[in-house]
Amino acid sequence: MIHHFLNFANYSLFFYYLSGNLVYLVALIIALKTSAAHQRGIESFRLRWITESPLAPPITLLAPALNEEKSIRLSIRNLLELDYPELEVIVINDGSKDRTLQELQDEFKLRPIRMVYVPEVPSARIRGTYRSDSDPRLLVIDKESGGSKADAVNAGLNAATSPYVCIVDSDSMLERDALLRIMVPVLADPERVVGVGGIIRILNGSEIRGGQVKRVRLPRKSIEIIQVVEYLRAFLIGREAWAQGNMMLIISGAFGLFRTDLVRAVGGYRAKAIGEDFDLVARLHRYLLEKGQEYLVKFVPDPVCWTEAPSDLKSLGRQRARWHKGLLDALLPNLDMLFRSRYGRVGAVALPYLWIYELLAPIIELGGMVTIVVAAVMGDLNHEFFVQFLIFGYAFATVISIGAVLQEELTYKRYSDWQDVARLVTYCFLEHFPYRQLHMVWRLQGLWQYIRGDMTWKPLKRKGLSATTTAP
Repeated sequence: MIHHFLNFANYSLFFYYLSGNLVYLVALIIALKTSAAHQRGIESFRLRWITESPLAPPITLLAPALNEEKSIRLSIRNLLELDYPELEVIVINDGSKDRTLQELQDEFKLRPIRMVYVPEVPSARIRGTYRSDSDPRLLVIDKESGGSKADAVNAGLNAATSPYVCIVDSDSMLERDALLRIMVPVLADPERVVGVGGIIRILNGSEIRGGQVKRVRLPRKSIEIIQVVEYLRAFLIGREAWAQGNMMLIISGAFGLFRTDLVRAVGGYRAKAIGEDFDLVARLHRYLLEKGQEYLVKFVPDPVCWTEAPSDLKSLGRQRARWHKGLLDALLPNLDMLFRSRYGRVGAVALPYLWIYELLAPIIELGGMVTIVVAAVMGDLNHEFFVQFLIFGYAFATVISIGAVLQEELTYKRYSDWQDVARLVTYCFLEHFPYRQLHMVWRLQGLWQYIRGDMTWKPLKRKGLSATTTAP
């Protein structure tokens, strides 16, 4: 009986990996096609027209900040220098224990103001509001810590005055034309487009001058380079393809644009959400599908947000455990959407995929490793099966990652040095062994933390944007 079970378990694992990689192969084909179409379309679209047009809708940038004294000056200066005709920047100091507020006061000459603040969505208590004398577009909200980024964003959402809000991380940097580019799908279809996500890229190793990325280079450390490959595959393949079917469920919290009225209509961010970016988009899908409204959630691959990736295993492990914990925290409240006709493709395709191939993946992989080892010890391991497993499980996944790197090189060409491209391709072979197994352990830790009620936000070790700045 045990022999039949082992054979069944091992072949099930084989077909699990095969089906998951086939989904990514289809996504790669869709992404290549849509990226080429996007490139042709953007060439005929005059971004300068947006800056000159009085019809371009105002945008409020919301930048929550918690203990960001190393990066806050450079990051907010970067936001204020973005090309966009009508812009408001709201920084939310979420109870920082360091000099974040003082750095903002020194850099932007803040003065206390009294303003009408209507708490349409819940957040922790506001301690004070400040306006910049050097740039009146900048508003700073000082509040007590609500224990989550979601709570901080809600405070900014209450103060926003624009029809669109763009949520960014205060330790990230946007390219100068990022807002112009992310607004292209909105201006093309303002009635239906309710949210747009941009691409997130790894800043580590690149050269920064004057608050802008002047030269894109690969990081030096292996752990950072593998994350570059991960991000390229997740954004240029995954989100590009899911958005084509209007099934994209994650708009990164580091750079996402939404209609303000709809975010308020769903109650803002869920304050206790761990993965607040996924949670918000899922609730927007639910809200609009239940109302029977036509809508689109889009992804644009070229308005770039640069962010600092963890550069040590401990910080990376904490980040990935929190991401997986956030995935479970967002999926559970939407369990009733599965396979119900009123939720269309989101309930029939997107959510089941996330349950089977994302949330449960580390459990299935660990179980598969155990059954393969037991089968080998008992002499029941089929060598032909094992070779097929390696080919389809490892080689196939590696080819998908290489496809993401080549898509980047063929379309966007951010890495101009051929040595950087060669290194990226090389690291595609290391991503699925041994890095994938480490990733599995971190995700299992996230699940275990959620089960035992550990919802604490463990800080990541960061150098800060100023530490990576290179002098001219």
